[in-house]
Amino acid sequence: MKEITLNAQTRTEFGKKASRDMRRAGNIPAVVYGVEKDANGVPVSKSIFISEKELAKLLYTPNVYIVNLNIDGTTIKAILKDLQCDFVTDHPVHVDFYQITEDKPVVMEIPVKLNGLAEGVKAGGKLALNVRKLAVKALYTKFPDTLDIDVTNLGLGKSMKVAALSYEGLEIITSKEVVVCAVRMTRAARAAAQAEG
Repeated sequence: MKEITLNAQTRTEFGKKASRDMRRAGNIPAVVYGVEKDANGVPVSKSIFISEKELAKLLYTPNVYIVNLNIDGTTIKAILKDLQCDFVTDHPVHVDFYQITEDKPVVMEIPVKLNGLAEGVKAGGKLALNVRKLAVKALYTKFPDTLDIDVTNLGLGKSMKVAALSYEGLEIITSKEVVVCAVRMTRAARAAAQAEG
């Protein structure tokens, strides 16, 4: 899986005013949840901030990345866990990262990629991708850049559910009943079928 390096700094000021001032300066408040836990078993978090320009490298791309998060000169590996945006401007206002290690599985959404020319498309149908990403659980070293799906044998009016998919080293968390893609009937295909009938 692709990796990206982002630079961040430890937060020392908190509260609504501090957060507002931070955003005005072009920085986004963020939290990193670590693998270490406190006495109550709750993951320990670290408050940081990251420039919006730096964060844009991660957000405005179709790719999914493992993040090498450089905090004050110390680098940890993490994944983007949650993003909160302003409902008016759509600008990010807060980000959550989750620290990852090579020995602990994590859940991540991986993009779906359809490969091949479906039989149903040859017959005049239209291939539709219903789900762009699937939630997958694995060690981060096992994550692929995309979940490739061969649709060559998908006929007209047929669909493919998550239940039909499997990948070595990956556990698909998305419900097995979710339809990933389908070949839909077009008017032309329907008219041709009726004419044959």
